[in-house]
Amino acid sequence: MIRPLVAFVAMAALSLSTAAYAQNADDGKAVFKQNCSICHDVVPDKNRIGPSLFGIVGRKTGSEAGFHYSAANKAANITWDPAILDKYLISPREVIPGTTMPFAGLKDEQKRKDLVAYLATLH
Repeated sequence: MIRPLVAFVAMAALSLSTAAYAQNADDGKAVFKQNCSICHDVVPDKNRIGPSLFGIVGRKTGSEAGFHYSAANKAANITWDPAILDKYLISPREVIPGTTMPFAGLKDEQKRKDLVAYLATLH
């Protein structure tokens, strides 16, 4: 009788911890506004201090037309996908040494997952 109860409690805990990290693009939009919108836009071809993030998922580093990238970003040859974006958002300079993006990183895992989910909607 104890074993099924332990198994049930373990499964419930696992399901709660997984649910805590479900992605929410609406929450990600708020994270974007709070952390990214000062430098980036989500309108196609509208570069600011940073490049437009419209279509970022699936795009190569250093390839947004009309934006002047650092040599490091041009040479990185990375295709932005959710896993790479997550790592980059933790520490841009670890993913692309020499990048000029002045962002200390977003340490909150839930906010990163939500932000990446939002960025993936921009196409």
